Amino acid sequence: MRGVQTRSTCNVLGDCARKETRFVTPGVLGATSERTRWLAESGVLVASVFDRATAFVRGRHTGGPLACRLLGSAISGAVVSTPAISFENLTLSYDQHPVVHHVTGTISQGALLAIVGSNGAGKSTLLKALVGELKPVTGRIDLHGASKQDIAYLPQVIDIDRSFPISVFDCVAMGLWRQIGVSGGLDAASRECVAGALEAVHLTGLENRAIGALSGGQFQRVLFARLLLQDARIILLDEPFRAVDAKTIDDLTGLIRRWHAEGRTVIAVLHDIDLVRQHFSETLLLAREVLAWGDTASVLNPVNLDRSRAFSETVDPNARVCERGEARETA
Repeated sequence: MRGVQTRSTCNVLGDCARKETRFVTPGVLGATSERTRWLAESGVLVASVFDRATAFVRGRHTGGPLACRLLGSAISGAVVSTPAISFENLTLSYDQHPVVHHVTGTISQGALLAIVGSNGAGKSTLLKALVGELKPVTGRIDLHGASKQDIAYLPQVIDIDRSFPISVFDCVAMGLWRQIGVSGGLDAASRECVAGALEAVHLTGLENRAIGALSGGQFQRVLFARLLLQDARIILLDEPFRAVDAKTIDDLTGLIRRWHAEGRTVIAVLHDIDLVRQHFSETLLLAREVLAWGDTASVLNPVNLDRSRAFSETVDPNARVCERGEARETA
């Protein structure tokens, strides 16, 4: 798979010549030996995460100054066509029933990849394997030196608990907790980072609102703001535009394009084929196995889409892993 790479430079937020540009992500100046540890958190918002993480947004961070970089900063050290993720004969299953099988391929650093396919095709399962929630039955995943903590993961909104009593500001600030630590807090610089991320997703003024009082589109903007603060090398998005309005989709695809321009690897599970054609240069068409993988125009042709639609009529939901590591399917 091909990857597109661009480089740009930017000063610390307070010294930036173009101060009207408010897309921000955090970075720690002076910690150059740690720059390869791209700080990310899984993004699954459940009560246990809130219990551990909300404390640090109440106090003051004492671990040193936190600086902000503009979203336009490129990933250091990324090279065109360098692999970011490789799958080798990968099989994933639930209760010994294969959900994804015999997947082999490579995603390049800086790739902008859409994963599409019918319901039950294994799209979300593949993302869960990338963040370590699901172990391979056979085969392997190679992150090429990155750790699973180098990945920012946004699960489907239906998997996220919005009943937890937390404000918009505190929810977004959780994107910094790996950098600050759950026992610390936010100083003025880190609070400015959170405010900048909220401005980037057009939520300024809603800082104190409870996340449970937000519309679907507003809540998705909150989650994208938190992703901005995670500053991850690899970004996984599972149905990020489900049940949100057209304006939100337009704004958030703009952030995805900026991540891509910075050289970050962005992988999104999507159902909207027209949106994929418009914004994603590469596509993986999945039907528990790879139907097609390459440039979007070539993959999303009528023949391949017909094969994808026929998937639900041919797959055996009770299939077992065969000796070759593949799923037995009905004829």
